[in-house]
Amino acid sequence: MVILIDKGIIGCKLTGMKKRLLIIFICLLSIYIIAQKDLPEILVEAQFYTQLENDYIRCDLCPNLCILKDNQRGICRVRQNIKGKLYSLVYNKVIAINVDPIEKKPLYHFFPGSRVLSIATAGCNLNCIFCQNWTISQATPEEAQTYYLPPASIIEMAKENNCESIAFTYTEPTVFYEYMYDIASLAKKEGIKTVWVTCGYINEEPLKKLCSVIDAANIDLKGFSENFYAEYTSGSLDPVLTTLKIVNREGIHFEITNLIIPGANDDIDMIGSMCDWIINNLGTEHPLHFSRFYPNYKLSNRIPTPIAMLDKAAQTAAEKGIKYVYIGNVENKNEDTYCPNCQKLIVDRQGFKIIENNIIDNHCGFCGYEIIGHF
Repeated sequence: MVILIDKGIIGCKLTGMKKRLLIIFICLLSIYIIAQKDLPEILVEAQFYTQLENDYIRCDLCPNLCILKDNQRGICRVRQNIKGKLYSLVYNKVIAINVDPIEKKPLYHFFPGSRVLSIATAGCNLNCIFCQNWTISQATPEEAQTYYLPPASIIEMAKENNCESIAFTYTEPTVFYEYMYDIASLAKKEGIKTVWVTCGYINEEPLKKLCSVIDAANIDLKGFSENFYAEYTSGSLDPVLTTLKIVNREGIHFEITNLIIPGANDDIDMIGSMCDWIINNLGTEHPLHFSRFYPNYKLSNRIPTPIAMLDKAAQTAAEKGIKYVYIGNVENKNEDTYCPNCQKLIVDRQGFKIIENNIIDNHCGFCGYEIIGHF
């Protein structure tokens, strides 16, 4: 918030009345600022939980299924049992907000070249030891500065910044489910698209409800073994696979990201098995992004993913039959879209910038082949 005070008021000699008015103004401003600091403490009752005996509750939002005693928070750090009811501690509390190109999510088949308002709150329901946003994903609501932005304010900011969509991203949006759902519901009424950028660690009931209001998703398939998920994320692979199948059945546009970490999930046989699973369960059409790892958080001792490894993964996916394969976190590398039918370049990208788009009404502008996504 920026408050402008007329320089004339400061520079002129104040009369008794003006002095009193200025004192009243400063007092009201102080009260407002104090109130703003208190606003983030307003709590919203969470959805998807079961009340147990002795004021215990079980959070049913994600596969962690945290059982919480009074005053205890879940693994996510942002959902708390207060006297036998579960509350979200981050509703209206934005920790990060920015206008991004949609390609940064990454979404390459969802209104290429458009602007997206990206928002996040604190918290995550996984504990990935390689997280690039760990300072906010692994934080409590009290550990960082937040901005009080009700859903209607997010919609207005999207309009003011000419954003065609709003992305729930940076941390794990599932943990601010109620806030995300209310924003997405309001956005749908206003003709603004919404995007869920997620680890996919969510239970079936809340996922199906969310699918009724969101338009697109990028889902992290972080690896393809239970051992990897247990060691590197403190989670499990199977719920993420279930999420992918449900989102596919619900007809939501989605793309998949696989961050390749040297010495962790870079076994080419594992990557091949992942591609086989995608084809057998989701089909060949959904874009797959192989993303380059850079040392971060608790994996600062690892090397960045070798380019040759990324090339090998992309080649494996293409040979298996996945039609749209991209490489991320590497400039000017496998970032263009080619028609699977005529092999001609249909979207020419340079970084996050669209140089040329030859897709017309979701069809190749050269041969008429239907291209999955929204263009």
